[in-house]
Amino acid sequence: MNIILLSGGSGKRLWPLSNDVRSKQFIKIFRNRENELDSMLMRVYGQIMEVDPQAQVTIATSKKQVSSIKNQLGDKVGVCVEPERRDTFPAICLAAAYLHDVQGVGMEEPVVVCPVDPYVENTYFEALRQLSRLAAESDCNLSLMGIEPTYPSEKYGYIIPTSKEQVSSVATFKEKPDMETAKSYISRGALWNGGVFAFKLGYLLEKAHSLIDFQDYWDLFSNYHKQDKISFDYAVVEQEKEIQVLRYHGQWKDLGTWNTFTEAMDEMAIGQAVLNETCENTHVINELNIPVLCMGCKNLIVAASGDGILVSDKEQSSYIKPFVDAMEQQVMYAEKSWGSFQVMDVQPESMTIKITLLPGHQLHYHSHEHRDEVWTVVSGQGRTIVDGMEQRVEPGAVITMSAGCKHTVIADTELKIIEVQLGKNIDVNDKQKFTL
Repeated sequence: MNIILLSGGSGKRLWPLSNDVRSKQFIKIFRNRENELDSMLMRVYGQIMEVDPQAQVTIATSKKQVSSIKNQLGDKVGVCVEPERRDTFPAICLAAAYLHDVQGVGMEEPVVVCPVDPYVENTYFEALRQLSRLAAESDCNLSLMGIEPTYPSEKYGYIIPTSKEQVSSVATFKEKPDMETAKSYISRGALWNGGVFAFKLGYLLEKAHSLIDFQDYWDLFSNYHKQDKISFDYAVVEQEKEIQVLRYHGQWKDLGTWNTFTEAMDEMAIGQAVLNETCENTHVINELNIPVLCMGCKNLIVAASGDGILVSDKEQSSYIKPFVDAMEQQVMYAEKSWGSFQVMDVQPESMTIKITLLPGHQLHYHSHEHRDEVWTVVSGQGRTIVDGMEQRVEPGAVITMSAGCKHTVIADTELKIIEVQLGKNIDVNDKQKFTL
């Protein structure tokens, strides 16, 4: 099975654990078989591999998310990077061209596209395999998967099939309705549109070339900024006549708000947290190294990270976005391909950061024009290179780099460093990279 996972969004509805870099699919709340915490991305990838160990997974995403994907999945998946956001049609066209021109996938091969962050059981991915087979064997150009509604939702679009059979042709599509209209749709056998579809790769590339002027993947990538912002549903799905839908009856949840997100948690608290016996339906996720105590809390979500602290009634948490949009704050925590960083303190002329470098990884060899830096090794073993001079470092080592000095650090084991940046103009863009 060739599967494209669409990974987008800034995840502001799950602030303060999500931000412009760290979307909801990267937040770790699910216990795996080793009792370690997994994110939605890690959980979905693991489920795909359980159902189809030979599956070829490609993630279509923005530049901001690549480091988080590499941090959590390494090189297990292909990553198709959008130079900028242009909505789902250009994103899927770019990913399809990537599969053909970079990965060598044949024109007759079926491809399944779905969001990266559904909360589902393995039956969902078994249905994706069935959808892939439908795309390969059917005369239809597009095969959709529709979700059997569990209630008349106003949040989702609807697929109206021509029958209530397991596989049916599609009569029409409907936008997000009001409650009464949703009830009438469901009585006609309507399905939620979960944004899941499959096609032969050749069909999609032919459609892409008919609507976009490009030669191949590299040409489309170079001219991506010129593409119109348009959804795949509008550009392709709603225009296609030869289309069918597969009914999916299993569990499916969109964990888009704190209220729904906490429903999927296996425990009431993650991190340092104590809830006394009078608490009811209260969840705590604490990423800070300080304890959180909850007493007499009912129907609350408490989330704490370096970006801020949220204390909210679960129902009210759905209305968080405009408040977060009004905040002006730099990213305080991010996962990178080489490890992670957490901002610990910000002053007018200094910033203190905790860096965790994974074994075998290193920072870019770089310099800064407007700031000095001081590294203090807290734990682990590694090597620093400063202006071409290499030295081994261990806990207690202190390395000072003046502005303009080229430097990097290499981790032999997991390496934790406290970095102090000093200067009147501390800017994330003040970095020049060099080749060692």
